[in-house]
Amino acid sequence: MAAQKPSIPSGTRDFGPEQVQKRKYVLTQIEEVFKLHGFMPLETPTMENLSTLEGKYGEEGDRLLFRILNSGDAFKTMKEKNGSEKIGDFDFRPAHVSEKGLRYDLTVPFARYVVMNRNHITLPFKRYQMQPVWRADRPQKGRYREFWQCDADVVGSDSLLNEADLLLIYLEAFQKLGLEVIVRLNNRKILEGMATLHGERTRFVEFATIIDKMDKIGYAAVMDELHKAGFDMQSLNASEKIFSIRSDDFPNDYQNNVVLGALNDLEIEFEKRNIDFGLMGIEELKTAFNLIPEPFRKNVMLDPLLARGLSYYTGIICEVVSNEGSLKSSIGGGGRYDNLTGVFGMPGISGVGISFGLDRIYDILDELKRFPESLNKVSGTKVLLCGMDSAAQQVAFSLVQLIRKAGIASEVYPDQKKLGKQLDFANALHIPFAVIIGENEMKSGQLTLKNLTAGTQESLNIEQIIKKLS
Repeated sequence: MAAQKPSIPSGTRDFGPEQVQKRKYVLTQIEEVFKLHGFMPLETPTMENLSTLEGKYGEEGDRLLFRILNSGDAFKTMKEKNGSEKIGDFDFRPAHVSEKGLRYDLTVPFARYVVMNRNHITLPFKRYQMQPVWRADRPQKGRYREFWQCDADVVGSDSLLNEADLLLIYLEAFQKLGLEVIVRLNNRKILEGMATLHGERTRFVEFATIIDKMDKIGYAAVMDELHKAGFDMQSLNASEKIFSIRSDDFPNDYQNNVVLGALNDLEIEFEKRNIDFGLMGIEELKTAFNLIPEPFRKNVMLDPLLARGLSYYTGIICEVVSNEGSLKSSIGGGGRYDNLTGVFGMPGISGVGISFGLDRIYDILDELKRFPESLNKVSGTKVLLCGMDSAAQQVAFSLVQLIRKAGIASEVYPDQKKLGKQLDFANALHIPFAVIIGENEMKSGQLTLKNLTAGTQESLNIEQIIKKLS
């Protein structure tokens, strides 16, 4: 039999020891901020029932769900129904073939958890969750089929203090990571109000979908699409300022005070047309922005045309982009979702949350070489014990227990090779110290401690070595 060529599924990645250490570093920095703000950890299953996932992310989201076949009997059922194992017109989505799927995000499983545990949690409930998710997307730069999200959500409170606190989590976490970012901020109600001004509220999704193309196709093309779609764009009035802000100079010459002025004009238009939800959206946006401490506001961009794709947002929405690196995609986003738990039989519970995209953050930091130098070490071992023969190896194995008991990461080189080979191993893994044990060291009890970084060595007993390395 010919040897199989090893491979992994498209859109997934292996991570070696150095990469895992760097990714854990990012997770740790984010987790510390989550805890500092009073959020508690939560984990949910990799799989969810399809009934939990379907219909929560819009038509495109449903298309990108990874569905899991039931046991091998699924194909037996197919064969019995069709007379063959060919799919043909067979509907492979019913529960008798596929009743589970890999989670698409962490927010919907969280909403499901809240409803199932409503009698065991105290509202408002603040949780953070850091786990992988899966989407059957087309892999490309910065877009993977398996990736990690780091979420923080609050349910059971309508207060805009939650929005402000979550925005601070973004700003503080990226400050810890040494990455310059911009948090774009909007309110879905403002977009709904603008859709009403130029057409009707029921066409909001169509309106927002076209607006969302602004960065890709430009101001003129978006105006043309809106006009062809039947939206009244001939007389933009107050919203003309908002559209023009997102034209060629965005975001280079972008200023929040210009946006605030444009929103004031938009308020007048909303008042004339009695668009109360639009007025509420502007007020909520201003309130959340003003709650952010002054030093952080320079990294917040009011963007009344920001339209996030997920269908369950109802209020404040945000998106994080990096000012550095070649990857210009979103590295985080979130918003308020007043109605999400209602689909699980628990209406009236408001929620708001944010998400960090670990994989994109890792890619940017790695490209910019922003990880601490210490993370470039492949091994966390501090000292390697090198035995010159089998008897010395046995002594080394006894001594390493004492070193580990003192809390010092240590290991014994397992094979009988020349000292040079053993030290080459230590240097390759950036292990800073080596203890050399030969016949003379076993007789005297004085071991040779070699500093591989400085190139120096000294003779010490095991107690002195432990004290020196502690």
